[in-house]
This record gives sequence, structure tokens and C-alpha cells, in this order.
Amino acid sequence: MPTKNPTVAWFHCFAGIAGDMALGALLDAGAELTEVTALIERLGVPGWELRVEGVQRAGIGATKARVTTADQAPHRTWGDIEALLAAAALPRRLHDRAAHTFALLAEVEGDLHGVPADEVHFHEVGALDAIVDVVGTCAALEVLGVDEVRSSPVAVGLGTVRAEHGVLPNPAPATLALLRRAGAPVRGIDVDIELATPTGAALLAALATGFGPLPAMVPSAIGYGAGGAELDGRPNVVQVVLGWAVAGGPAVTLDYAGGDPGQPVRLLEANVDDATGEVLALAVSALLEAGAHDAWITPIIMKKGRPAHTVHALCDVALTSLVAQTLTRSTGSLGLRGTVLERWPAARHVATVDVEGHPVRVKVSPGRVKAELDDAAAAAEVLGRPVRDVLAAAEASWPRSDASGAAGGA
Repeated sequence: MPTKNPTVAWFHCFAGIAGDMALGALLDAGAELTEVTALIERLGVPGWELRVEGVQRAGIGATKARVTTADQAPHRTWGDIEALLAAAALPRRLHDRAAHTFALLAEVEGDLHGVPADEVHFHEVGALDAIVDVVGTCAALEVLGVDEVRSSPVAVGLGTVRAEHGVLPNPAPATLALLRRAGAPVRGIDVDIELATPTGAALLAALATGFGPLPAMVPSAIGYGAGGAELDGRPNVVQVVLGWAVAGGPAVTLDYAGGDPGQPVRLLEANVDDATGEVLALAVSALLEAGAHDAWITPIIMKKGRPAHTVHALCDVALTSLVAQTLTRSTGSLGLRGTVLERWPAARHVATVDVEGHPVRVKVSPGRVKAELDDAAAAAEVLGRPVRDVLAAAEASWPRSDASGAAGGA
């Protein structure tokens, strides 16, 4: 089994998607309920319970994720939720995924109501059950070790839906705005039920790196998350397929020359001629904190012969808005430009080795092992050895390490 390839989760949204459906599908696919619950509990918010129930939807066995709450104050702001996430001791990737989901919701709601994102009062999606759905879905992805999320086109219903603001068109304005931001293809079904909800759409907008048919993978698990209603003629479920990504087959090597489609990414750039070196360094750090895959600076000559710099950031397409805001805010630029590119990241995983009693993380990819400098520097200081010696010792010790026990998430 090519276990070193990135683990992919593909959501088949032939009957739409909601937060509880996504969570139920991942639990059905093997995410341990106790582990997911323990991660949600780190938010420190009492008054909720997550239970699962096996149900049938048009002949398909599925898992219904049920969140019961005693929450009587659902009108939280984005700032309230951001503070909850920041205070929780969540794994970094889990925190970022959940934060990006709510940040996109805040931006879309702000645009719809004409208020800044940080002043948006969430209604239904600010209720505790919706918070559990979002954080729980991101926790389940972390428990399963999912590196990349993809999705099919998203089915939506018609008619109207009732919400906090009254009767709205179906699909709801927020749902359509989120799917538009994600570049998600949608298709309508003649069903007078809300198939895709704002929470489900926000999860796809924040997490999905691409939309289309099932990507090339070696399937490892399949799950079905149930919606609440019975539909006529189709199972009201979202299907998730987990597996190891492959490049046109089971081989591990990616075909950069054109046989394998790369992961879509956005390159954002801004030319800056009035920022100090200190400011530029902080900008790179801020871009990486915002979720950019990479950020860097190149020197340029601008008009009138002025020396300047271009600040670059490479990010998932779904994170374009957040990273773009960070770029303009951190550099003071009055504008930026962007292009959509493809990237082919090599398969890798992170493990931990022992150097004279000190743990040092190593990044392992086919044909290469690279030790983490920060870990090696910390060990070198305690051991009184040169950093280069600790780096060499960590990398040399990898073949003798227990890969099955040491390997961690990519």
C-alpha cells in the first residue's frame, strides 16, 4: 500500500452537504468518536453532547451525527468564535481549518449584510451545535490523517428555506456565495428541501482544493453521513471516500511533465517600495501563519529606478481571500495580483528520531531525509554539540528508527 502518499478525502455531494452530514460521513468512515469528542472538548464550552446513530436513507446504511445542546445564546460574533479557537489547545492544522471555515462565513455574511466581517453576528452557524459540527468535522479529518479534501459538484434544492432572517430563497444566499468563492460547480435538483447548507458550503469553501469526479486514489475507507429528511428517489446522504492519492496509478512518483494534474494553488504578489526589512520579514511570517504554503521576497527595480521588493505568497485557492488580506495588511500595499498555478508536492511524512535522548523531527520523502533545524538547535544547545553534528546524526539515524511507531502526520 502506498502509505506515504497524501491521504485524500473526496466528498460526493449528490444530495448536498451540511455540517452534520460531513461529520457523520467521517465518523462512518472510521474516525473514532471518542477522539473527535476529546478534541472538541478542548474548546472549553460546556452544554453539548455528540452522539451517533445508525440510520437508513433509501436503503443505504449511514451515520447520523446528532448534537444536542443546552445553548441559549446562539448569536456569537466571529470574534467570539475566533477567541474560542485561539484559546483551545488544538492541533495547528485543525485550528487553521476551523478558523478558515468561520472566517469565510464571516466574510460572506458581512458582504451580504453590508458590515465588516469582524462585526458579523452569526445566527444559526454561531449556535453551539453548528460550532460542534465545524470543529468536529475538522477534528475527524485530523484523526483520520487527511491531508487534502476534494469534492464533487454540489447538489442544491429549490423553493424557499426559513432562517433567522425569515424566508430565504433555496439555496440560501450565503450558501451560494460560499460555493461561488470556492469555484464549486453546483447543480439544482427539483427538491423543495435545503440540500446544501451554509455550514456545509463553508466547510467545502475552506477545505476543498478542487472539485470534480473522484480523483485517482487507492480507496481505504468509505463513509455515509445522513441528513435529517427523507428524500423521494435518492438517499439523503453525503458520501466520503478516503484513500491514498496516486498519480494515474499506484506508483508513488508524480509525473510533472504533464500526465498528472497538479494541485491548484494561487500565487499572490505585491510590489512594495516603502517597507523596511523588518516589516517585510514580519509580512512573510504573517503569510505563513495565515496558511500560505510558502512566502518569499525578491528584490526588484520599480519606476523611476526605485529599489523595491515583491512579496510572494503561494496558497490553496480556497484561502485566497484570507491570504490576500494578510498580504495587503502586513505590507501596506494598495493592491495585489494573482494567478492560478499547479503544484506537485512530493509525498512525505514527519517522524521523530532520538539523538542522545533528545527528540528531533525529520521530514521523510522518497530518497531524502531532512531534520528540522529548530529541534536540532534545541538539542545541540543542551548537548553542547554543533548544530550540524546533530542534524547529521538525526538524518543518519532514520533508517534504524521504527517507522511504524514514529511516523506522524504530514
